[in-house]
Amino acid sequence: MILETKRLILRKMVEMDFPSLCKILQDDDVMYAYEGRFKDDEVQNWLDKQLRNYKEYGFGLWAVILKETGIMIGQCGITMQDYSGSRVMEVGYLFQKKYWHCGYASEAAIACKEYAFNKLNAKEVYSIIRDTNIPSQNVAKRNGMTRIDELVKHYRGVDMPHYVFNVKRR
Repeated sequence: MILETKRLILRKMVEMDFPSLCKILQDDDVMYAYEGRFKDDEVQNWLDKQLRNYKEYGFGLWAVILKETGIMIGQCGITMQDYSGSRVMEVGYLFQKKYWHCGYASEAAIACKEYAFNKLNAKEVYSIIRDTNIPSQNVAKRNGMTRIDELVKHYRGVDMPHYVFNVKRR
C-alpha cells in the first residue's frame, strides 16, 4: 500500500490489474479527453509505463481501490510531465464512469498532492487537463490548484488545448 484515505487505498498497479484497467481505458466516455478508448495493446503499454515509472521514480499512477469492496475503481498518482522546458510532478486521475461524481477523484488527488509534498518533498505540483474536461478541472480546484497557463498537446493526430493547474507547498 502507498496511501490510504477514508474510503480508498492507493497501491502500485500489477499485471493482474489489466482487466480493471481495461474498464477505465477502454470506455469511450472516460477516454474522450484522449480522443477515444484504448486497444488492448495500448492498455498494456499504459500499464508497462506505470511499472517503469515505479522503478525509475518510485511513483506513478496507482490503482485506486475502494475499501468497501476491494475493487479497483480508478487510477490516481503522480507522473512526470514536460511543461515549460522542464519536468514537473503532475497529479493525474482517471476513474471508471460509474464512480464519477462520488468525490473519489478529489479524495485520491488530495492524498497524492500531500504525498508529493510530504514524502517526495515537492515544492509544487501540477495537473494538466484538457480544456473540455470540466469535471477534472473541478477536481484540480478542489485540490487547491489554480489555473496558471494553457498549452496544446498533440495526441492521436489531434491538437488538444490543455489548461495547466498548479499548487505550491505551504
